[in-house]
Amino acid sequence: MALGRTYAVSLVGLNGHMVEVEADIGQTLPAFVLLGLPDASLNEAKDRIRAAARNAGIPLSRRKLTVNLVPASLPKRGSAFDLAIVMAALAAAGDVRGARDTVFLAELGLDGKLRPVRGILPSVMAAVGAGHRRIVVALANQAEAELVPTAEVRAFSSLAEVVLAFGADPSSVALPPPEVPAAAEPPHPASTASTVAANAVDMSDIAGQAEARFAVEIAAAGAHHLMMVGPPGAGKTMLAERLPGILPDLSDDHAMEVTAIHSLGGENPNGELRRRPPFESPHHTATAAAIIGGGSGIPRPGAASRAHRGVLFLDEAPEYERRVLEALREPLESGKLVLHRAAGTASYPARFQLVLALNPCPCGLASGKGIDCQCTAQQRRRYFNRLSGPLLDRVDLQLSLQRVALHDYVGGATGERSATVAARVCQARMAQRVRLAPYGCATNSEVRGRILREQLRLPRTVTAPLDRALERSLVSARGWDRVLRVAWTISDLRGQPAPLAADVACALAFRTQEKPV
Repeated sequence: MALGRTYAVSLVGLNGHMVEVEADIGQTLPAFVLLGLPDASLNEAKDRIRAAARNAGIPLSRRKLTVNLVPASLPKRGSAFDLAIVMAALAAAGDVRGARDTVFLAELGLDGKLRPVRGILPSVMAAVGAGHRRIVVALANQAEAELVPTAEVRAFSSLAEVVLAFGADPSSVALPPPEVPAAAEPPHPASTASTVAANAVDMSDIAGQAEARFAVEIAAAGAHHLMMVGPPGAGKTMLAERLPGILPDLSDDHAMEVTAIHSLGGENPNGELRRRPPFESPHHTATAAAIIGGGSGIPRPGAASRAHRGVLFLDEAPEYERRVLEALREPLESGKLVLHRAAGTASYPARFQLVLALNPCPCGLASGKGIDCQCTAQQRRRYFNRLSGPLLDRVDLQLSLQRVALHDYVGGATGERSATVAARVCQARMAQRVRLAPYGCATNSEVRGRILREQLRLPRTVTAPLDRALERSLVSARGWDRVLRVAWTISDLRGQPAPLAADVACALAFRTQEKPV
């Protein structure tokens, strides 16, 4: 019996499943049968594979070729199975050897070139986790595959190189001519420096708004959610865009998570580990699939998952679809998104910092005395009530911004630079890691309410204003916990071992200040 075996990986969300590729050569008329729930793009692999093998000088058998993808009950999609299928077919014909325990992840071109595929990092992580360390990928995917430290990665540019490495007869293999890379004109040093300077954003760009700057610093230090209400031009967008700049670099584990998510979307062309927290700012016309995730077949990650371990900024928040905003409530609590579709269920991590920005009314002029605002009280209430109470109850810091004063805007005074603020944030994060390590948490925003009420319980004299607010229904039970988390962050920023009554009062003020009506 002529039977060849190789391995590939099928991705369902970020979860990779090992797929055994079996190839059998029969004694009947020529045919190519692909079994195991392949989708349309995978069914097209039959013609790609035949052409690629022929142009590589090692054509497939002219007898009936049956390829089975095991387990047959797992849906398979995409072109990442191409190389595994052709190597199994060639192994069945005896043209290659030693491919049985190797995982092949690459798409084939008609000329036999290996093309990169999306999701290499989670695929290699899944293969190594299942005990398969020998991985073959396209040359363009090499850097990303090698991010998995225990993987034995081999990268090739063509099918001919792969079959030669696995014992094919060199006299029959047609190696493609080497490609000569085009010489790129180096950028002018002066223009490069000016571009970097023009694109740099810094906290010192913010004129005035001391309270808002402090709120952004608290949000960064404790990974808290933030909402800013203010007129156009008050600096809401500038503050949100500068939040990632004061966040610390991602740890190794978190960087792998973030890189894996962006690998699914083909957003990591250089194959580098993403050390900086991501920043996602979808337009308010974005659909639920674009923000939450979705699409045909297995759901793809949306902006909420791409913002994992970073910032999801929703500018003009009331203009988003209500169901999109309400769908964010689950990841705000659990840190993940589970998307159920007819084609399958995909789970993506989504532990992001939510930043909402909105005007005080539809026209945006209801700030200060509001004498220029033409909106009725009903219009203002309807506009603000597009954000539901349960959603706002999950936002730790809620503040109102006023217009920038003239002396702050033209006076020439500048605030602290991002580097200075980031240093304080880093110190606060270190204090949190040390204190919360016994509870399996890294930031104050992750601390469970039970821990706040038991192991980290504060004296009643410290929490007295918060207790009164709970009794008067000014905050909910969830809000009580969130105010304490913010109070702990304020304490960490000030270098204190525990919050004082003033810290709790400050955290409470950020949550219960008057809202627009």
